[in-house]
Amino acid sequence: MTAMNIVHMRVKPGREEDFLAINREFESLKMTGLRNFWVVKTGERDFIVVGEWAEMSDLVRARPEMIASLDRQRSLLEDLGGGRGVTEPWSGEVSLHLRPAVSAESAM
Repeated sequence: MTAMNIVHMRVKPGREEDFLAINREFESLKMTGLRNFWVVKTGERDFIVVGEWAEMSDLVRARPEMIASLDRQRSLLEDLGGGRGVTEPWSGEVSLHLRPAVSAESAM
């Protein structure tokens, strides 16, 4: 079953390009089961990192590599407050996935 990991982060002012450069290197890790990886800018300096995995077990096996990548980014990140630290991570199996039908108009 498909699994996802989602992590919220806030980058320190002026460090966005450094943050993106480290995340570009994530592709070179060639982790088993990683289908897709996105970095989504959700605010001025807020980002959500999303990984899509073939199985939850693939995500679990990759955690040491993901933590090592995060360790390289920690100096670039601001504390999120409320006792969360510099990241707010979530992961789990996909419960619902919808693929909207493509209309003839939107296919053009």
